[in-house]
Amino acid sequence: MSDTMRAVVVSEPGPAEVLQIREIPVPVPDPGEVLIAVKAFGLNRSELHFRRGAAYSGSFPRVPGIEATGVVAAAPGGEFAVGTQVVTMMGGMGRDFDGGYAEYVVVPAAQVIAFASPLAWDLLGAVPEMLQTAYGSLFVGLHAQPGQTLLIRGGTSSIGLALAVLGKLHGLTVLATTRRESARSQLESIGVDHILIDDGDIADSVRELFPDGVDGAVELVGVNVMKDTLRAVRTGGTVCFTGMLSDQWTIPEFYPMAWLPNGVRLTAYSGEAADLPPAELQAYLDAVEDGRAQIPVGRTYDLDEIVQAHRDMEAGVVGGKAVVVLG
Repeated sequence: MSDTMRAVVVSEPGPAEVLQIREIPVPVPDPGEVLIAVKAFGLNRSELHFRRGAAYSGSFPRVPGIEATGVVAAAPGGEFAVGTQVVTMMGGMGRDFDGGYAEYVVVPAAQVIAFASPLAWDLLGAVPEMLQTAYGSLFVGLHAQPGQTLLIRGGTSSIGLALAVLGKLHGLTVLATTRRESARSQLESIGVDHILIDDGDIADSVRELFPDGVDGAVELVGVNVMKDTLRAVRTGGTVCFTGMLSDQWTIPEFYPMAWLPNGVRLTAYSGEAADLPPAELQAYLDAVEDGRAQIPVGRTYDLDEIVQAHRDMEAGVVGGKAVVVLG
């Protein structure tokens, strides 16, 4: 193994062009840490926020990237055998310490999850943060149960697509929104039961299908539509705020009595690797291998295409998860 590696480095916040590929030293793991040879990594909107300087945490210069997929190159504490397939995510990656936009990354062993799968790296690279967020939204944020109804506001985002796949695997009736009629076939292909064209007001359409409202909803668009999403949920149901595709994060002069319908709960989810049980990751990958589920990859890129990948993510033209494949 060489002493240096190729990595994307951001020295200061700015447009996509601040993502610069450099040759830097391969990080050395301490006991309790794992060195991962990165085979692929997914792109996330939180990395846009960090790159722009809009994130609440992080420092520069930094190798960004809140997730990575690959194989163990070293584990001084013996937690994993060299060569084990693993994913990692969150825990300060790409903010407080260097992240996954590189040929190697060092992370705490506690945020590494092992798996075994023959799937291609471009598929595997899409999974960790997407599945962790979808799983946490469903089972931490909503406490979803088989047989319930689930509304996904922002259904064609990578997390929205993963939520639909996971929801169907767990026996939920899934409703998903999209602003584009052309996206209907994509949502139908992953098993969405009811597709709603989102004009900013979908609560009435939801209640035409389910007059009492749905059991739970995951908000991926932002607070600009969340009041309407809350109106689509039954008394005793829950809305989980997980994403902000609109980049609208906060509510000026929030008045709970006006925003929250009687008895509707509002939660949020922004979890860590520990929230994704290893058995759930393995079961999801096995379901994909068996043809019972899909991994919604939108586009794949080489490391040299990282600037274009960020431009595409920013423009919302990826159509699923954007994945960078190394080597």
